[in-house]
Amino acid sequence: MFAVRNEESALDIVQDAMMKLAEKYGDRPSTELPMLFQRILQNTIRDYYRRSKVRSLWTTLLSALSPDDDEDHDPLETFSGEAGSHSPQTPEGRLEQTQVLAIIEQEIELLPARQREAFLLRYWEDMDVAETASAMGCSEGSVKTHCSRANHTLAAALKARGITL
Repeated sequence: MFAVRNEESALDIVQDAMMKLAEKYGDRPSTELPMLFQRILQNTIRDYYRRSKVRSLWTTLLSALSPDDDEDHDPLETFSGEAGSHSPQTPEGRLEQTQVLAIIEQEIELLPARQREAFLLRYWEDMDVAETASAMGCSEGSVKTHCSRANHTLAAALKARGITL
């Protein structure tokens, strides 16, 4: 069994699990609810850790491309390709950053449509699995599959182009 050490995250997970239980199994006999809740809670915790792992991967990649001295820096804002307050100070740094952004955008565009949609909704728009499934009109399992495949494809493509974490 996993343990969530962040109290706010733990409370969010329990709330999400309770909502899923109420929405999907509210018509079940009360004797079945504890077992169902335990299973839903375990799955919700696993989803939390999977999502954290993938976000960590992309945060690491994006933070490697940002200045070290700016804590409030949003790496996605830097990728405009324009010289701004968050851009590297040298022309070479700005050029490298712009090139990496272009590579990431190209690789995202090469993904199959459903993978690209799931990836962008989950990690750029920060939607959870249920919200993404609703927006895409598919199951939560399909969202997870599309995101996993997109992540593996993007990681391999970036590595092949010499971009490492």
